[in-house]
Amino acid sequence: MNIRGGLTLPLVALSFLLVVTLLWVITVGEVPIPKGDVLGVISGRIPASDPRSVIVLSIRLPRALAAAAAGAVLAGSGVIFQGVLLNPLAEPYTLGVAAGAALGASAAITLGLPFVSVFAFIGSIAALWLVWLLGRGRRGGTSPTRLILAGVIVGSILGSVITLMEVLAGEQVGMIVLWLLGSFSLSAWNHVAWGAVSAMGVLALGLFWARDLDILSSGADAASLGVDERKASGILLLGSSLATALVVSMSGVIGFVGLVVPHLVRIVVGPAHRRLMPLTVLGGAFLLLLADTAARSLGELPVGVITALVGGPLFCFLLWRGR
Repeated sequence: MNIRGGLTLPLVALSFLLVVTLLWVITVGEVPIPKGDVLGVISGRIPASDPRSVIVLSIRLPRALAAAAAGAVLAGSGVIFQGVLLNPLAEPYTLGVAAGAALGASAAITLGLPFVSVFAFIGSIAALWLVWLLGRGRRGGTSPTRLILAGVIVGSILGSVITLMEVLAGEQVGMIVLWLLGSFSLSAWNHVAWGAVSAMGVLALGLFWARDLDILSSGADAASLGVDERKASGILLLGSSLATALVVSMSGVIGFVGLVVPHLVRIVVGPAHRRLMPLTVLGGAFLLLLADTAARSLGELPVGVITALVGGPLFCFLLWRGR
């Protein structure tokens, strides 16, 4: 089957691979648990009081699902950002979402405040509002160039403030650095629920607005093709940014997923967003699930370190390939 023309085969294959990988990563850890026991826990054959059930249901399964959901959100948002902003380097953090979350979390950690995730989410929304305010023209319209420039400026300013907080944090600096590099070590079922909602939201946005994304990403005159560019861009960017803010507030900043995965999937299935979006969401979930497993196996490294080590060289290869 021609992958660029058909969606069913690659969608089923990638979904199956994701499920198999999910079952496999649950078996990995300081206490190895055979796949049969994992299935027994999930199906209820092994009682909840069994230590294997506690490990699977309270620690490994929610962590794996949270990582997969975060990867799906970041990758899907990357597709939307690259399409709307007409920039292949755009990613979910382009509009300052990551910088705002990092500032909110750093402030909470430095001041010893509880609910770090809440402060991170508030910081993300505040940064997004500031970027949107700066990116709007005098007549109320926005342009991709203005938004990207506003995001770079706000991100640079907030980055400087974060550096200052790290200097002032004292013994808390290690916690700040760990959060800035991302981790799923504290993931719980509420994180899975919010992550799943965010992932479904991003997927729904991409599929419902697929035609508009195709037109916007082509650079054609959107109005002549019946697309309200201002409305479509606003909804897509705001929706994907909010989903990203929610995920980042729970897991920390994780780079390269939203940048690399859309490019890889686009090479295989082409630029049409109705095919690109679901496969990218699954690909992002698969990549971050593997990255978190590697981070966990290497002594709880921050998952952002793994994604940077893998994603950086991979993106360099894609740039070299596209010369």
